Amino acid sequence: MKNHDLTAEQVRDLRALAGTIIPPGPAYGVPGAADELIFNDILGSLERDRDDICRALAHLAALAGGGFADLGSERRAEVAATFREAGGTPLAALVRVVLLCYYRDDRVMRSLGQEPRAPFPKGHVVEQGDWSLLDPVRARPPMYRVVE
Repeated sequence: MKNHDLTAEQVRDLRALAGTIIPPGPAYGVPGAADELIFNDILGSLERDRDDICRALAHLAALAGGGFADLGSERRAEVAATFREAGGTPLAALVRVVLLCYYRDDRVMRSLGQEPRAPFPKGHVVEQGDWSLLDPVRARPPMYRVVE
């Protein structure tokens, strides 16, 4: 797949970071985000986030002092943690694309006990949770101004 406009180095770094964000889960039989199918979906889904993702990858390369993908696993984890702490819109866009593509994968959906299909028009049944967990949020004063 080559319609993503990333350099080969950026693709390698993105794949290494995706695998760091979501590593394989052998206990649950799920692939990581660096899996071939999932990663190709990531590359094909950059679209409107491409510029932010390129900025995020440039920041990642600066923190790594070169190619993130070339780092050893320990150093890669350190750089990824520093990158996560820095945050920002570019990183948020990158993580959003990785997560969206990961949870679109049929193998991941099956591991969660979900039928791998679009949620509409059938929908998915969601078990009710403990609504009292929202009580502290409800108790806060409004964060908006009432317009009259």
